[in-house]
Amino acid sequence: MEQTQSTFSYLSDLTSQLLSYTAFANLTLGHIIMVVVGLAFIYLAIKKDYAPLLLIPIGFGIIIGNIAFAPGFKIGVYESGSVLSYFYAGMTSGVFPSLIFLGVGAMTDFSALISNPKLMLVGIAAQAGIFGAYAAALWLGFTPGESGAIGIIGSADGPAAIFLSGRIAPELIGVIALSAYSYMALVPAIQPPFMKLLTTKRERVIRMKAPRQVSQLEKILFPIVGLLLTCLFVPAALPLLGMLFLGNLLKESTVTKRLAETAKGPMIDLVTILIGLTIGASTQATVFFTQKSLTIFILGILAFVVATIAGVIFVKFINLFLKEGNKMNPLIGNAGVSALPDSARVSQYVGLEYNTNNHLLMHAMGPNVAGVIGSALAAGILLSFLS
Repeated sequence: MEQTQSTFSYLSDLTSQLLSYTAFANLTLGHIIMVVVGLAFIYLAIKKDYAPLLLIPIGFGIIIGNIAFAPGFKIGVYESGSVLSYFYAGMTSGVFPSLIFLGVGAMTDFSALISNPKLMLVGIAAQAGIFGAYAAALWLGFTPGESGAIGIIGSADGPAAIFLSGRIAPELIGVIALSAYSYMALVPAIQPPFMKLLTTKRERVIRMKAPRQVSQLEKILFPIVGLLLTCLFVPAALPLLGMLFLGNLLKESTVTKRLAETAKGPMIDLVTILIGLTIGASTQATVFFTQKSLTIFILGILAFVVATIAGVIFVKFINLFLKEGNKMNPLIGNAGVSALPDSARVSQYVGLEYNTNNHLLMHAMGPNVAGVIGSALAAGILLSFLS
């Protein structure tokens, strides 16, 4: 009888111990909420076709990161030695963002910017959202480092946001990366109302002159000259801009086609999967679900809206000094944020609503690629002052 009781007690203790290791025993309301958020991301990607290459890995990563577990098994993204922690190191070290920039450079045609250099000013103007959010975050009590990392969300450049936050506010890298990539994915929903609000019907139908033909020599020289002009002044941006311009040189040189194809194809696809999964997994409810995270999301959307508004208004300002026939359509101003190429496509879609024969995509690509360069420069400037 005593042996039976002992066996029963042992089995009971073993069962209790096993149950304590299950997700159910460690589940919190925060975990449930984040799993629902992950499912919402997947729904938006599949049903609404919102940036599926980003939202599906991020959404699934959110679910992975919020399967509650008892600590000590080296499975969570914040546990040293876990598989996910090695992926996370690729973010915090800046390796993943730099590889993304390499791929972006290899797939990007800078002809629109080369043919009309003043479009670079539109990309720079759109970075106003970064510094506006930086000032607002400081006012709300965030540290200078945290404020700089929050501000970079306004660029709508996920890799730049990860690169900067990993150095000056690594404890916020998860929420900042998720904010930046979320707003990148939601560009088609966020930008059009502000573009329409800030422009007149007459401005929306402005037809721009076709860009001039850019020679192959100009395309080859651009990444070399671009690297020297940017990184000699802002060396801190070198890991991003160095890779961006290298990727573009691989593309335009025409003698490294295989390398360019690898950079813009298999490599960037693999890194996108890993970075999306890791961003999602870093939203572990016990770390992520805080009042500070909510504040950062609000500041991020405000920064993005300000960046969109600044780009559109700046084009309207430039038009004051341009003659009739040379004026720019203000609808391309939204493309100054570096959500490449989605924000340029938004310019095209909104323009076609008012004139089905007015194709703005090629023109919008100028400020769009300028925004990529501008966001990397802004990240380098903030890093220089805040690291």
